[in-house]
Amino acid sequence: MPRSHGERKNTRKKLSKKKRERGLSPISRAIQSFASGERVHIRIDPSVHKSMPHHRFHGMTGTVKGERGRAYIVEVSDGKKQRKKELFIRAEHLRLQE
Repeated sequence: MPRSHGERKNTRKKLSKKKRERGLSPISRAIQSFASGERVHIRIDPSVHKSMPHHRFHGMTGTVKGERGRAYIVEVSDGKKQRKKELFIRAEHLRLQE
């Protein structure tokens, strides 16, 4: 069988839910709003496929820079050289940092 090189490869544990969490996520998570400058955690919700970031950004913390449509522009520092990257992520995949 040929090896898969897709967007969701090697995510068997990362993009799976526990038994009691399966199904659609609550609607309150989709309608939450973030202000520009707030710090947010990126936690991918596998039941929502739209505007899902790459799995290497799962667990990172970034700063909200603005909005574009229904998605938020989140700036994350990535890699050893701490390059700044802008990600377009919907609210379902974000949690407010406490």
